[in-house]
Amino acid sequence: MARALYPGTFDPITMGHVDIVSRVAALFDKVIIGVYDTPSKELLFNLEERTAMTKTAVEHIPNVEVHPYHGLTVEFARRLGATVVIRGLRTGSDFEYEFEMAYMNKKLAPDIESLYMMSSLEYQFVSSSILKEVLQLGADITDLVPPHVLKALREKLGPGRP
Repeated sequence: MARALYPGTFDPITMGHVDIVSRVAALFDKVIIGVYDTPSKELLFNLEERTAMTKTAVEHIPNVEVHPYHGLTVEFARRLGATVVIRGLRTGSDFEYEFEMAYMNKKLAPDIESLYMMSSLEYQFVSSSILKEVLQLGADITDLVPPHVLKALREKLGPGRP
């Protein structure tokens, strides 16, 4: 059974993330979304909130599971029996970061492959950070996040400017 791990912070999950998960789920028997607990960046949502939002966002995809995790991603992949780590790429700067991470992961776990999915064109510019900022400035992000995520963002950040 081919298993893939799609790790990330998902603070919050966006339609770009959901798009990648949907496409990856068509390629693998099982996809596990790993919600990382302690990234080196400031978070809006805690681990439980991010995990719950992610589960709801992908509940329509039958071969996808969502699990929180801590520690090394490749060790989490091994525990799950995943042989592939999935990452999404939007821009050149994503590539540079992911390039370094792929080589470190290969050093730590030569048996686990990295697979990169290009973001669909309509989500090339979407990042969780930008969405949070533009929502606070009054932008409509309705088509960029699942409805329950928009509700949670508005509860945390306010409705934005009228």
